[in-house]
Amino acid sequence: MFKNEKTWSTFVENNNTDEFHKKFDNAIEEIRKDFGKNYPMIIGGKEIFSNNQFQVRSPADKNLILANFPLASKDDAIHAIETAKEAFYKWSLVPYQNRVKIFREIADVFAQDKFRLAAILSFENGKNRLEAMGDLDETIDFMRFYAEQLEANQGFSKETQSASKNEKTRSTLKPYGVWGIISPFNFPSAIAIGMSSGALITGNTIVLKPSSDSPISAFKFVEAIYHKLPPAAVNFVTGAGSVIGKTILESPLVDGIAFTGSKEVGILGFNTFVGRTPRPFISEMGGKNPAIITKSADIEKATDGVLRAAFGYSGQKCSACSRVYVQKSIANQFVEKLVTKTKMLKIGKPWEKDSFVSPVINDTALKKFQKAVETAKKDGKIVCGGSVLSDLEFKDGNFVEPTIVVGLPKDHELVREELFVPFLCVEEFDTFDEAISEANKSNYGLTAGIFSQDKNEIESFFDKIEAGVTYANRSASATTGAMVGAQPFVGWKDSGISGKGAGGAYYLLQFLREQTQTRCD
Repeated sequence: MFKNEKTWSTFVENNNTDEFHKKFDNAIEEIRKDFGKNYPMIIGGKEIFSNNQFQVRSPADKNLILANFPLASKDDAIHAIETAKEAFYKWSLVPYQNRVKIFREIADVFAQDKFRLAAILSFENGKNRLEAMGDLDETIDFMRFYAEQLEANQGFSKETQSASKNEKTRSTLKPYGVWGIISPFNFPSAIAIGMSSGALITGNTIVLKPSSDSPISAFKFVEAIYHKLPPAAVNFVTGAGSVIGKTILESPLVDGIAFTGSKEVGILGFNTFVGRTPRPFISEMGGKNPAIITKSADIEKATDGVLRAAFGYSGQKCSACSRVYVQKSIANQFVEKLVTKTKMLKIGKPWEKDSFVSPVINDTALKKFQKAVETAKKDGKIVCGGSVLSDLEFKDGNFVEPTIVVGLPKDHELVREELFVPFLCVEEFDTFDEAISEANKSNYGLTAGIFSQDKNEIESFFDKIEAGVTYANRSASATTGAMVGAQPFVGWKDSGISGKGAGGAYYLLQFLREQTQTRCD
């Protein structure tokens, strides 16, 4: 029976959080030994090193060179795709029970090494240690959950009713072939490995292109699994998206794409990939996620939930809360309490014990934050934050203050557009229907939350809100933190294409196509 990993919660329940931090501290010392290491691509079952490299530096301290990865060429990407095509038939014929066994083994390897892997992630993309461990837990959950789903559905093959007495018929779902996996920086373990697992466990082969900001975590998965599969079933290619991603999307040999990233890149990729022939394109493309706070809300729970959803991992989650609609009669009270709590958040190196606020990932994100602040000062009022931190402790990283803005016009660009930085817009409303209307005006439809003690409002919220993942009165986080198996992660509207959620019962079906088999006596 599948169970979520829940590492931090388990330590808390056992009143043993000191042991958690001790293990994390020890892991940090271990991984420091590998800083600056040269990593290979993995193509055709072979590790390929290159002198043409790019550096991976920590966003919390850009003096730290964590790794050097090959800057792959178009020819490297083509080679990976061609070898994946050659390996497909052999891997697709491996019994599903064997594939399930392999993924459970890798999940166990990750579970045993979770502190070291989480520590790597904390340096690599700047998640604090609890967020980093959550990323690893989700990674393990994806592998185990998909293994259970494949097993429970007997490899998605079953007998059907016979059309005539002398016929026996069966419906079998079969893999497509080669999948391009294009993953983002913000969940370099969970999303990269979750998408890869979905494709591989169903019998497809893959070419995985991770974010150049955070490729180490994805490499650890490929390193652990590739020797257990036929050569070239899994290929790992690093480099520029404009070269590697473009080559994958344009290749006629690629049979499907699993992508997570921005709407602009996702839509462009979709149009490129399906422009010549219909092929599956699974995507999750961000959000502009609202929380509605009504006059009956528990203000403590509401501010806690919004705070954690807006500023956890510095707003760099596609599910992050980036706009709040609060009823006028409680707006001042809500904002005052939210600002007070936000100012108490600890900003610091993400691998340090008490840090909460993470750095933004790179200079592009830093400039986007600065531009948003300048715009907010002109068109609204900043009530908290708004600064890039340059003190001695922060000067070598991409640290900014969690920022709260009020008074913007309801259709303002900062209220409409995804920023992916710790930047929260608070708007007021008169009636509940107005709040729902404003929340739904966005082109995105990923996550949404409500805080209300009125059962009718909550039911109306679930009935009318246009989002794939929804929560009511969730103080742990108003819009983030979906659990594999419990809360499938799915985007509506411009937040996704397939309408099937990662970590849900229908996710694996996207990597398979149906074949009807009829045998006559």
